[in-house]
Amino acid sequence: MSSSAEYVLDSSALIALLGLTSLVRFGGGTRFVAVASPRYLKQRDSVLRTPADLQKHACIRHRMRSGRIYRWEFERRGQSCSIDVEGPLTLDDDELMAQAAADGLGIAFVSERGVVQAIKTGKLVVVLDEWCPRIPGLALYYSGHRQVPAGLRAFVEVLKETERGKA
Repeated sequence: MSSSAEYVLDSSALIALLGLTSLVRFGGGTRFVAVASPRYLKQRDSVLRTPADLQKHACIRHRMRSGRIYRWEFERRGQSCSIDVEGPLTLDDDELMAQAAADGLGIAFVSERGVVQAIKTGKLVVVLDEWCPRIPGLALYYSGHRQVPAGLRAFVEVLKETERGKA
C-alpha cells in the first residue's frame, strides 16, 4: 500500500474548497486546433475523421514546462478523449510548432489565435475541426465575501473594463 494518497479535484470542487466565490472572465473564448500544411496532407493521402486517426500521422508533440508531454484533448457531441500522439518532433513553443506544421513536418495542436493568419492564407489547414470545440477562456476566481485587497480590486476592475471594451 502506498504511503501517500493522491487526490484529484475538478476545478469547481477546488474553487469551492478554497472559498472562492467571485470570478471575472477575461481574454475571450478560444479553442485549440489540429493543423497541418496542405502539402503534408496531400503526401499522406488519408482523411482524418476521428482523433484515433492521428495515430497514423506524424504529430508535433508539445512538451510542457513540467517536462510532461501534452496529451491532445478533443470533444465532439459530449464525447471527449485525450490522445497521446506519436511524432518525430517535440517542441515547447506553440509558434515553433505551428511553423513546423506549416513546413510540412506533421500535425500540430495549438491555440487557434496563434495560427489564424496562417489558416486564412492557406499555409495551414484545420483537421478534425468538429472535434475542436470553443472553450470559455480564462477566469480569475477570488473570495468576494472577504475584504478584497485594493490591488486585487483594482486589477479586477481593469479586467472588467477591458472585457466591456471588447463587447
